[in-house]
Formats: sequence, C-alpha cells, structure tokens
Amino acid sequence: MQRHRALDAQRRCSASLVNGRLRAGQRKKRRGPVGLGPEIFTFGGPESGVEDYRGAVTANVNLAAAMERSGLSQGELASRLNQRIEALTGKLGALSDRHVRHWLAGKTRWPHKRQRIVLEAEFGVSAEELGFIPPPRRTPALSEDDDVRRRAFTTATASLTAAALRPAHLSSGASRVGMVDANRLEENFARLVAADAATGLTVGLETRAVAHAQHALDLMAIGHASERVRRRLYFLAAAFMGTALWAALDRMETARAGRHLDRGLRLARLSGDAGMEMRMWGHAALLHLQQRQFPDALAAAQMGRETQVCRRDPLFRSLAAARLAGVQSGAGERAAAVRTLGQAEVAYERATPEQLRPAYMDFYDRAEFEGLAGLVMMRLGRNEESEAHLHRALSGLRPDYHRNRVYYTVLLATTQLRQGDADAACATALTKLPDDPDSLSGRTKALFARFDQDLTTEAAGAHFVTEWADRYSRGGIA
Repeated sequence: MQRHRALDAQRRCSASLVNGRLRAGQRKKRRGPVGLGPEIFTFGGPESGVEDYRGAVTANVNLAAAMERSGLSQGELASRLNQRIEALTGKLGALSDRHVRHWLAGKTRWPHKRQRIVLEAEFGVSAEELGFIPPPRRTPALSEDDDVRRRAFTTATASLTAAALRPAHLSSGASRVGMVDANRLEENFARLVAADAATGLTVGLETRAVAHAQHALDLMAIGHASERVRRRLYFLAAAFMGTALWAALDRMETARAGRHLDRGLRLARLSGDAGMEMRMWGHAALLHLQQRQFPDALAAAQMGRETQVCRRDPLFRSLAAARLAGVQSGAGERAAAVRTLGQAEVAYERATPEQLRPAYMDFYDRAEFEGLAGLVMMRLGRNEESEAHLHRALSGLRPDYHRNRVYYTVLLATTQLRQGDADAACATALTKLPDDPDSLSGRTKALFARFDQDLTTEAAGAHFVTEWADRYSRGGIA
C-alpha cells in the first residue's frame, strides 16, 4: 500500500504545469520517450526565488533547468518567445504552453528554425545546449552497396540514441526502467560532485540537481521497474536533492535549503540506503547550525552518527563524528567536541581508503579531516592547534579542490590573526582573495567579511591593512 501511495504521489507531482504551478487533480496522459539525455562542514540567509522543479514528465532536462534559472513558467516562456518572434518578423508568434510542454517532454526534439532562433536569444545559448537534438544531415545519393551500409549504420546509431534518451518498452507498450537508466543518472551525479569539488555549486548546478531528482521520480511514475531499480532511483533522487541542499547551504540560503532537506530526507528513507540518510542528517545539522538552532543541530548530527552505515564503515563513522564535533564546538560543548573529534580520528585510521563507496564520499580524505579538525579547534579558541591542522589540510588537499582551498586558507588566516600575527594573517588571506567577488560562495564570502572586520580592528593603521583594504574594496566585496 505504501508503495502505491508513493507512486501515486509521483504521478501527482508530474501533473501539468500552468503558469508555473501545479493544477491539482489534473492528470496528463504520458506517452512517448522519456530520457536523460566535498562537501565541507561549515557554520553560519536570504530566501531565494528558485523553486523545486515541478511539471510534466521531462525528457529535456537542459531546457527545464534554463526555465528554472530564469523563473519562467511554460506560459510565460511562450509569451516571451512570441514577442521575440514579433520583433523578428513583425507578426506576433503563435506559441503556447502546449509547445513548451512538447519541448520539455521530448515530443518535439528539434523546433522550427524561427523557434530555435528566439529560444537561443532568450536564454543566450545554442539550441543544442538547451537539450534539443538536430536531425541527421541528408547526404547525396549513394550506390546500392553504400546505401545498405549507410542504412545499417544509421539504424545502429538511431538505436543507440533511442537507448540513451528513453527507457526500453515492454511488449505491452509500457516503458521498462532498468539499471541502464539508473547508471546514466549516476554518471550525471558524479559530474555534479566533481563540479562542486572544483568550484562550488552555482544556482545553475543546483537547478540541474533538482531537475535530475525529478527525472528519477518521473521514470518510476511512467514505467515499470523492479524493486532493485526502484530503490536505486530513489537513492539517486535523494543524492541529487542532497547536492541541491548542499548548494543552498554553501550560499547560506537556509529557506531553500530547508525545502530541499524535507524532500531529500524523505527520498533517502524511501531508498533504504543508510549512507544517504547519514548524508542528509549531516546537512540537516549544518542547516540548523546556520539558523543557530543548536539543540536541533546536535540532534541531527547525532542521528547521522547512529545510522547503520556508521556501524559498518569506519570512514562514514569518522565523517559523522567529525561533523558532530563541529556542531558541539559551535554549541559550546567543549569537552564533548574534543572527545568526539578524537573518536573521528580513530575511526579514520581504521578505514580502508580503497573500499568502493558512493561518489558523495570521495571528498573525505585525511586532508579534509584535518580541515574539519582545524575548524573545531578554532571554534574552541585553541588557535595554535587549529593552525597546525589547517596547514596539514592545505598541504594534503587535492589540486582540483579549489573551493575548499580558498575556504581553509581564510580559516588559516583567521587563526593567525587570533594569535596576534596580523601581518602574516593578511598575507595569507591575500593569496586567495579573488578579483571577482561573484566567485565566492555565501559562507566563504562571510568568512572574508569577518576577517576584514577583525583585521581592521586588530591592526588599524598598519601599512599591510591599507593594502588589504584597497584589494578588498577593489574586489567589490566591501
């Protein structure tokens, strides 16, 4: 019964979208192809207008994400495109939300030229980047032998393309969803994790994560899947929601993060995966800490530590303990924080690094543990120990983890400043102060702002403070 209710909920989520909102009770008959083509613990937001992706079953995730970023409903997009057509031809276009639904559902894979022109003008990218697929180019007449070879190649290519774009079909006509579909989604999830490690998750990547989560649910709503595949798709939907949640937390946008958390935790439970549930509880602890709800943060971190995966795998246990120590240090539980951090280190030493684990655990290595330990010690006021941990973190951090390197560098500068070495602290912070403030996430930007305030208070009038103030203001951060 619970399984039927879950499937029914997904069908309701895929009801038609009118003016950007679900029309309750309306069902849309679904046919045609459906396809899909380290984290770091911190503390500390304004509500943003990006909503969770909702709408009809979506084959064109790129277009859905572009609409989401622009805040456009199907009807609003059609109206804007009609105005662009009028500017282009002198006659108002005749597009409606039905055309947009067909684009999203993959029924129209390559719009007419005029429609492609205005779509590209609206979003500033090519039609291919919006997820549309051009038809194969026509070739001159071939000999009989060449024509046979061409037909064989075209048939094979079309078969591969179809397999990449939609689930297989049963003889009854219903779609069959298999591990191939899940694996395709998992590859996209790994790419999102890599993008987060390199530069941090932007609003665009967050939107893609939400759209992919919805796509995983849509696959179950329209097709037949085994219990194993269904659990895997729930796991992937939860994984994408966890990434969207982390992106919102990274920018300290707690209102949207809370919505992602509610949905992600529910999906993690449906997947039955204890590791994913631990990940969600860790994010929940950070969310409550950013909201300064310390009892809730402590409870969430403890829930993560008590998940079954932490009993099985020392690496999960180490990460959960390190996060709990971070919450305890932020809540003023000094002795408990030190004790828990020691337990996290012991668990890390017992872990087997080469063991196969989910992509969302790839970030957690010795350098990341040292970074988390430095953060805990800094919050406890043990700045010499914090500095030592942070030096070890920065020396061991992987080269492609640019976002974390900036974050840990500012933490290092803060510990140096708190030890009275303002000159060295300023020099350290200047190495990672970007010229473009938009490259900083909310929490890293907040760290720079706090460092600036403390530096100008501790060493007002010093020559290096003048240099810092000039760079900081020219960067547009002040």
